[in-house]
Amino acid sequence: MTRQQLTEQIRKKESFLCVGLDADYSRLPKHLLQAEDPIFEFNKQIIDATHDLCVAYKPNLAFYEARGAAGWESLRKTLEYIPDTHFTIADAKRGDIGNTSRLYAQAFFGELGFDAVTVAPYMGVDSVQPFLEFEGKWVILLALTSNKGSQDFQFGKQDNGQPLYEKVMRQAQTWGKPGNLMFVVGATHPEKFAEIRAIAPEHFLLVPGIGAQGGDLAAVTQHGANSDVGLLVNSSRGIIFAGEGKDFAEAARRSALKLQQQMAQAL
Repeated sequence: MTRQQLTEQIRKKESFLCVGLDADYSRLPKHLLQAEDPIFEFNKQIIDATHDLCVAYKPNLAFYEARGAAGWESLRKTLEYIPDTHFTIADAKRGDIGNTSRLYAQAFFGELGFDAVTVAPYMGVDSVQPFLEFEGKWVILLALTSNKGSQDFQFGKQDNGQPLYEKVMRQAQTWGKPGNLMFVVGATHPEKFAEIRAIAPEHFLLVPGIGAQGGDLAAVTQHGANSDVGLLVNSSRGIIFAGEGKDFAEAARRSALKLQQQMAQAL
């Protein structure tokens, strides 16, 4: 999906919501466990309930890989079910030497058909470049993450006083362009968004941490939006596990609708 197509979907739906399909088997509603493929059935109902309210879906690969071959099959069926109008993100956080990254890129882009994959930048340009070589695909580079441990390295000062996450963002802009490179910036750092927009004014930001992690959507939108909106705000547990019973999909829709309405007001 191109940047223009993604922006058009955001404007059309008045939404920059990404639904995280973190299908934790241990939290699936009990009545789904009798299905042939409980994870796919869960995802299918979540997609049916939310597709008109969001522009992207982001399966976290850990919840599928942990199930072995059956999990990969659930992931494949989920991707086939997601409408073509939606941006799909493999939340895989890969990052390895070049020839290995090239195979990861082939797996997620060539075989599974994702639009984007999250990539860890720690090993540098040759570990990221193979993902950027796929036409029409996106790298979403970890920059300033929403977890508590982001304090351990990402804020570490370089010799020039620049924090590490800023160096990552500035350096990565020499590798990719606003049409194929996004950055992960957690909503749990709302005070940083104005500064981050000054560092990367044109690039899209994937923003986790809204919902279960307590991020502030209004602050993120106020300080993080650009002329193309430039945001994909992700909510996973706050939507997909909003309910636990047979009406879980309806509960997910209510949660997604609340976020979408807030986004529409902000646009």
